[in-house]
Amino acid sequence: SGLLLIGIEIVYGVVVLLFLTSAFLTTQLKTNTQIITKEPVTLELLFGGLKFIWSRQIIFGAIGLDLFAVLLGGATALLPIYATEILNVGEVGYGSLRMAMMIGAFTCMLWLTQKPINRSGGRILICTVVVFGVGVIVFGLSTVFWASLLALFVMGASDSVSVFIRNLLVQSVTPDEMRGRVTAVSSVFIGASNEIGEFESGITAAWWGVVPAVVVGGVGTVLIAALFATLLPQLRGVDNLNPVDLARKYR
Repeated sequence: SGLLLIGIEIVYGVVVLLFLTSAFLTTQLKTNTQIITKEPVTLELLFGGLKFIWSRQIIFGAIGLDLFAVLLGGATALLPIYATEILNVGEVGYGSLRMAMMIGAFTCMLWLTQKPINRSGGRILICTVVVFGVGVIVFGLSTVFWASLLALFVMGASDSVSVFIRNLLVQSVTPDEMRGRVTAVSSVFIGASNEIGEFESGITAAWWGVVPAVVVGGVGTVLIAALFATLLPQLRGVDNLNPVDLARKYR
């Protein structure tokens, strides 16, 4: 919202510039060209990713936790209502609310570059989902602008940690020949959960009201984390996050 003060053209200009920069940097990535033998497309091949994920507690749990957390805790779709009707901070305040999660995620990722998570990966993954759910609850109940910003900051930070651990587990535990299919399934489900989560937030807000919809979503996220921790002991028991050790132990 701050950039809007100097004109919407500047906003879109910055977006285009960042996309072009990203595209240029992508062209600088070095890859190894390999001749890969293509398999014939069959139903077994198409559903191989789903079958593999279902057969591995760690991968299923890591993807499922993130999916349900986003699905139930998708409060971002209701930010305009919070900004205008609950917190009364207007358009500029809405921009700050939208930015708070991003700043939390960015700050946490910078911290992880200096202090990477090496141990207790499974427990930390589950705990970050719990923290995310608690952040959703606090945001849903808050009527104070700075408290809402803090809750969103914590949500962004905790979500970035869970995404970091999830991606590390999925990439490390999945064999090379299955990684493409597993990553495709993960991307589809996680991407769809964002949109479905916002749809769910809108529907429940229409049924129960804005605040109850957000709070119930946060409570549901915490309960899902507790359920996964109980039903998936192998995920909970993941300790060493060294990719080589993960591959050796769980593949």
